[in-house]
Amino acid sequence: MVGTKQPQLKVPNVADNPDGWGPPDDHVMLENQLQNVPYAPFSKTERLGRVADWTRNYNVRPNTRSGQESNVFDFIFDEADEESFRLVDGKPPPKPRFGPRWRFQQQRQLPQRKDEEVEAKKREAEKERQRRDRFYNQNRNNMQRREAAVLKSSVDIQPEWTMLDQIPFTTFSKLSYGVGEPEDLVMCGALEYYDRVYDRVAPKSDRRLERFKNRNFFKVTTTDDPVIRRLASEDKATVFATDTILATLMCCPRSVYSWDIVVQKVGNKLFFDKRDGSQLDLLSVNETSQEPLPEAKEDINSAHSLSVEAAYINQNFSQQVLVRDGNKVEFEEPNPFASEGEEVASVAYRYRRWKLDEDVALVARCEVHSVLDLRGQTQFLTLNALNEFDPKYSGVDWRQKLETQRGAVLATELKNNANKLAKWTAQALLASADIMKLGYVSRVHPRDHFNHVILSVQGYKPKEFAMQINLNTSNMWGIVKSIVDLFLKLNEGKYVLVKDPSKPQVRVYEVPTDAFENDYVEEPLPEEEQVPPPAEEETAAKPDEQKDVDADE
Repeated sequence: MVGTKQPQLKVPNVADNPDGWGPPDDHVMLENQLQNVPYAPFSKTERLGRVADWTRNYNVRPNTRSGQESNVFDFIFDEADEESFRLVDGKPPPKPRFGPRWRFQQQRQLPQRKDEEVEAKKREAEKERQRRDRFYNQNRNNMQRREAAVLKSSVDIQPEWTMLDQIPFTTFSKLSYGVGEPEDLVMCGALEYYDRVYDRVAPKSDRRLERFKNRNFFKVTTTDDPVIRRLASEDKATVFATDTILATLMCCPRSVYSWDIVVQKVGNKLFFDKRDGSQLDLLSVNETSQEPLPEAKEDINSAHSLSVEAAYINQNFSQQVLVRDGNKVEFEEPNPFASEGEEVASVAYRYRRWKLDEDVALVARCEVHSVLDLRGQTQFLTLNALNEFDPKYSGVDWRQKLETQRGAVLATELKNNANKLAKWTAQALLASADIMKLGYVSRVHPRDHFNHVILSVQGYKPKEFAMQINLNTSNMWGIVKSIVDLFLKLNEGKYVLVKDPSKPQVRVYEVPTDAFENDYVEEPLPEEEQVPPPAEEETAAKPDEQKDVDADE
């Protein structure tokens, strides 16, 4: 080991910094040892961050414009090395979130795809524009058809008529008047018993609607009623009407279609009448619906065709749900409109009197359609039918919803037929019916308006149902009282109360005393359809021809 040179351990020069952590601030000593080595001077009060950031992407340059402080590791050791440095990323390329893969990954390899995309987008935009145009035009046409249907008045206003007053429906909504219990003056007709089997009818076990052509139904107006004439001659009341007319007045704020009522003042008495062939004899369908009905009158789904169909369904339904075994409940007087030996529908007329005030009393003819023995008590029923003609208009298919969502079906009918249901409820309240039966009748096929089936029958108490549909009894009588007071102030004569076809208001017209009589025609036939009168020569030749015939005999 002699002569072997031992390795020397050279202790590096460690600079002491008495003022804090890190190398001292003596640049002379650091000139050769720590040149180009970054460091961040800090004090003990500062929070220590990362010693080394291994997750940083060095391909992204720091954003010096964002106002953020630069990281202490954001330095460039050598510009040449920095430009030649590339980080190898082993991660797979991100997959596109939407659309075919070639739209994003093969765009450079297949540049013709871009043109195809542009053309496809243009075609889609054109289809969307055409669809919007069709939708706009359809809605515009629907609105025009709806307005055209509403604008038609129920009666032609003649130039010799004098308009006396017009009353907006907003004034009716504020009225309220209370009346006492009615008094039964006369009861006529006979009632058959209700068949409870129809309470169990369901869409899966429906019943075909029968036709009762041999039974007669009467729609007699007020002044043609012999019982009302007798009561008027006996001075039993001041105002006379029927339940149909009173219900129309009571529920007029809910009406959309035009209607008219003829009012005659004879002495100090008022008679509320309807014209022959009036709209009051029919039942409106989808009157308060937003979906317009076809405008053509010959269409099976037009407003007029559906009204006739609904009246036909309502009459047949009211007779089919009866027992029909000959057992009837007869009242003190027979049906005043039926001749001897004539088969009439099951109906009873209750002539009832209400006291409107000390001097004015009202008599109305009210109808009940059936009777039911429940726990030893006799209860009166009214029978009415709702009809479904096409589920596309209502949006609810009765065959699918009646069993599981009957409330939704009734809510839809209350929206589309608010006026009709309110009038039925008002008639049941006027007649003091214990139960009102509502039948759900649908077409066998949407395009077949002759054959129908009964899908379900539901019973309601009129007072509870009136509360459910927000029908206020005090408001109903307030409307009647205000209209009666209005006509009692007028002179003796004939008047017409007309619902405006386009506005929520009614108008009062004074008409000649012979209006609507002698086969009054609202719309005269065109000249080409009228039958021309016989020529004078033909008229003169007829007696000679008759003489020749007599001579031959």
